[in-house]
Amino acid sequence: MERKEQKIIEREYVIPLREKCRPVARYKKTNKAVKSVKEFLARHMKIYDRDLDKIKLDIQLNEFLWARGIKNPPHKVRVKAVKEGDIVHVELVDYPEKLKFKKLRLEKREEKAKVGKKPVVKKEESKETEKSKEKIEEKKEFEEDKASVIEEGEKISKEKAKTAKKTTKVKSPEKVEAEIKEPQAK
Repeated sequence: MERKEQKIIEREYVIPLREKCRPVARYKKTNKAVKSVKEFLARHMKIYDRDLDKIKLDIQLNEFLWARGIKNPPHKVRVKAVKEGDIVHVELVDYPEKLKFKKLRLEKREEKAKVGKKPVVKKEESKETEKSKEKIEEKKEFEEDKASVIEEGEKISKEKAKTAKKTTKVKSPEKVEAEIKEPQAK
């Protein structure tokens, strides 16, 4: 038995969202927009049972839909859908400026993660980092010294309080009254 080769189907669509989102309550409009994108793709990419869990939206597409808040989704969106087996991956075609930079930043981060190398540090930067590390260590030492001085001061004050307690005896008010009435003859 030979396996059928999985066909990869790529298509671009302009999905209208205005009609689907118009009758929905304000606080549900963007949620409905996301759902209507999935429904549109399930219908046009021929997903069995129209299962919306088999459609995976790209991060940038989701952010594009949510960029103007929950009450005001875009009226239409242009997407590229790639069907691999049963699962459809959907990504945005026309990126606004804000999302272009965000996507580039994420791609760079992924490349660095794949390579697993840290970026090369220049000598000047390494000197600066060494100086900053030394400053941090000095601050830690200072904080430790400060804490030890405070602890010593607290110990000394406790000892003084104990000795003062032992030497001075507090007389009850009844004894003081009795001494006033009957002075002691010495």
